[in-house]
Amino acid sequence: MSSNPRLLGQLAVQHKMISRDQLRTALEEQSVQPSPVPLGQMLVRKGWIDERQLNALLQAASAGQASSSPSHQAPSAAPDPDRNRLSRPTATRSPQEIDALLSKTVAANASDLHLHSGAPMMVRRHGELKPVSDQILEPSEVRGLLEPLLDAEQREEFDRCGQVDLAFEVQPISRFRANLYREHRGWSGVFRAIPIVAPTLQSLGLPSTLARFANFHQGMVLITGPAGCGKTTTMAALVELLNQERREHILTVEDPIEFVFSSRASTINQRQVHRHTESFAAALRGALREDPDVLVIGELRDPETISLALTAAETGHLVFATQTTSNAVRTIERLIGAFPAKRQRQVRAMVSESLKGVISQRLVRRKDGAGRVPAQELLFLDNAVGNLIRDEKTFQIESVLQTGAQRGQQLLDTSLRQLVATGEVELDEALRHAVDRSRVSGRPPGPAETPAARSASNAPGGG
Repeated sequence: MSSNPRLLGQLAVQHKMISRDQLRTALEEQSVQPSPVPLGQMLVRKGWIDERQLNALLQAASAGQASSSPSHQAPSAAPDPDRNRLSRPTATRSPQEIDALLSKTVAANASDLHLHSGAPMMVRRHGELKPVSDQILEPSEVRGLLEPLLDAEQREEFDRCGQVDLAFEVQPISRFRANLYREHRGWSGVFRAIPIVAPTLQSLGLPSTLARFANFHQGMVLITGPAGCGKTTTMAALVELLNQERREHILTVEDPIEFVFSSRASTINQRQVHRHTESFAAALRGALREDPDVLVIGELRDPETISLALTAAETGHLVFATQTTSNAVRTIERLIGAFPAKRQRQVRAMVSESLKGVISQRLVRRKDGAGRVPAQELLFLDNAVGNLIRDEKTFQIESVLQTGAQRGQQLLDTSLRQLVATGEVELDEALRHAVDRSRVSGRPPGPAETPAARSASNAPGGG
């Protein structure tokens, strides 16, 4: 099967099979070979992908060139008709049209596709939203593209709630998470590309330090950050590490299922809220009777889910979960603040004993314009941090992060400063994400950047 090698390489990076540095190395070695070696074979020879992944990439590259319309069938696991349930109703337009748009989105190395009534089609590349053309999409056109994606149950939810989440695959291009919703001009849909193959820490360019979070056998690890910062992808890499290295039962609860895992050393079962279970809380109540070793929770959304997750961590399970919080201190305060004041002392004690670590993440634009690179704050809990949580002194944790590098602790600003020092990120871009700009720039802090000001903002009740 012939394909564009440049497109094949882009797809391998897009699907997190290899890093950009690995692609650059392979292309350089390919250029000096005495006889031409296809890029795909070069990647296999170096052990960065396997034959199954190469076949998927070749098909994806061919489909991208021909703008063909693949079928919706998972290549990495046995067919599961309940998983996608995309028995699409008859509509004015063919579902193959949205498939072709999504295929082109991935081929363009974009992370998201936006379809909005009364606006041009847009894609997000390297964090920036850009129009594909000047053509305005008519409301009837957007509805015609989106409506075939919904089965009867999803259409009922859409009519009742005005929005619906779903996930599906355009095989062998990518898996997609989608949110369809109504707004004043008509229907809208946003699609996020999710690699079919689960990522690894190496393929994401994440530090090996993160593997420590997968060494725990009980307790809770939280991956946090704003929307679109790669929380789910980082968590998936940690789960895949467990999947490869430990013989355990891993149970995920998601809304919707994003990365689809193939069981390796471990056995992985994945449940989707509103499809396989009523709610996160209902799934967690049942999970404690399903003999899991590891619980993976898509998001801690409410006090009941948080309470059940803490209980699971206390009773010998390893729990991974995400939260939309900006840093480690705010993550801990959000956990505790989700409960009434009369329960918070008890919850502080639970968090101090059960929480093992927090990864707070941002995606920062690379200096060379070739995508984004993660900057991370890393908190590993020890007795000192546990005592600060119990004693309601979480605002002092920043000092622990600042002085605990030998124990693996890391401030977000330290990570940003390192990215600037290595030339991966421009200083101005790093400063956009900084908590204390002076720690990144090396310049003296202004009045709002002093330790006292930051401590006051992080203290309970602070801004």
